[in-house]
Amino acid sequence: MSDSASLGLFVAFAAGVLSFLSPCVLPLVPSYLGFVTGMSIEEMSSRRRVVMVHSTLFVLGFSIVFILVGLSATALGRALNFNSVWLARIGGVLIILFGIYLLGVVRIPWLERDQRLHLENKPLGYLGSVVVGMAFAAGWTPCIGPVLGGILTMASTQQDLSRGALLLAVYSAGLAVPFLVTAWAVESFFEWFKSFRRYLPFVQKASGGLLIVVGVLLLSGQFTRMATWLQLLTPDFLRNLL
Repeated sequence: MSDSASLGLFVAFAAGVLSFLSPCVLPLVPSYLGFVTGMSIEEMSSRRRVVMVHSTLFVLGFSIVFILVGLSATALGRALNFNSVWLARIGGVLIILFGIYLLGVVRIPWLERDQRLHLENKPLGYLGSVVVGMAFAAGWTPCIGPVLGGILTMASTQQDLSRGALLLAVYSAGLAVPFLVTAWAVESFFEWFKSFRRYLPFVQKASGGLLIVVGVLLLSGQFTRMATWLQLLTPDFLRNLL
């Protein structure tokens, strides 16, 4: 795997984690868990296996949607047949714009629309958890939209469909891993969230900062150079895993 691809995967995973920690997602994680499992917090603590099955299916649902959208973004980038340098520069500008939005410097009205899908009753048992996960991916744009948009823009610059899909799969993993950890230890999550809540605005700023850095690197053509430099700092045993 090339240096720039490795850095792209790192950025995608970090973006997924920041999406989970965003003000629109993190406070509602217990509500999602309660909805997909149909259990109270006390019941979740005593039936962890069932909770993990539902949570894994929920994660599978939003991962499917994100990966398909990633494939579409890469296919669109290839169909436009831009010079790869100019495609990266245009993508860099878009990613910087998403970052500035998250910093609160500018407003982008279409990103502020609340597109959540409100499901009255979860359908179809275990399959319903997949459906709810897909609804989450399709409708929850106010917070994860700018970050997801940045990753999709990166995917559009990929020459290979599989690389675009991998980028979104890793983004999904960054969102999924902390969700599954929360599902396993939901009671501990409440204790942790009480102390972390004050940092939610800083998480949004960090997301914006990450996007701006990535956008500037793409715009200036330094993304590959930065990846090579970081690769030199990576211990050999970690390098061999990439």
